[in-house]
Amino acid sequence: MAQFTIVLGNKAYSSWSLRGWLMLKLTGAPFDEVVVPLNRPETKAAIRAHSPSGRVPTLKAEGLAVWDTLAIAEYLHERFPEAGLWPEDPAARARARSVAAEMHAGFPALRARLPMDLKREPPGPGGGIAVDRTVAGEIARIVAIWSDCRARFGGTGDFLFGRFGAADAFYAPVATRFVTYGVALESAAADYRDALVTRPDLRQWIAAAKAEPWVIEEP
Repeated sequence: MAQFTIVLGNKAYSSWSLRGWLMLKLTGAPFDEVVVPLNRPETKAAIRAHSPSGRVPTLKAEGLAVWDTLAIAEYLHERFPEAGLWPEDPAARARARSVAAEMHAGFPALRARLPMDLKREPPGPGGGIAVDRTVAGEIARIVAIWSDCRARFGGTGDFLFGRFGAADAFYAPVATRFVTYGVALESAAADYRDALVTRPDLRQWIAAAKAEPWVIEEP
C-alpha cells in the first residue's frame, strides 16, 4: 500500500491539483490517486469525504489530511528535504516562497479569462487569444517574475531556481495556459515555458488529462 494518497480534481481542468501532484512526484515517494470529477452534483460530498475544506488537492498521509497547496508544499518539504522543493540558500528560498504565494493569492483575471483546459487544442501560428489590459498586465507580471528569478537564482539550470522545485510547480499550470491559448512570449520566457511543459511528469499528467472521459464546457 502506498504511503500517500492525493485527492485530485479533473486533470484537464484542476490547476491546483496539478501543483500538488507535481510536488508529490518530486519526492519520489509512491502514492495513490483519487480523482473526483468536478462540477457534478456529487462533487462536493465526494471531496468532503477526504477534505474538510471541500477543495482539492488534499494529501492524505499518516492519518492526516493536508489541504491547500502551500500547506502541502511545506509538509512535503519537511518530510523530504532532499527533494529540494525549496532552495537551500535562504535568500533564494525566501524568494521562491514569495513568488509561489503571489501565484497562490493573485492573478484573478488570468484565472477567469484563461482557465486551465488541457482538452482544448492550441491555436495555430498567429492564432493566439486576444486579452484585455488587465490580463495582459498579469501576464507581464508573471513574465517579470520568471525573468527575475532566472536571472538572480537560476544559474545554468532550466528552472526558476536552477533545479525544478515547488515554485516551478506553482507556475506549471500557467505554462500550460500559455500554450493552450497561444500567448506570445519573448524568448527567455518561452524557453522556461517549454522547459516546464516538456518535463516527463507534466507530459504524463497532460496525457492522462486528455484521456479523461469528463468534459466541462466552460471550466
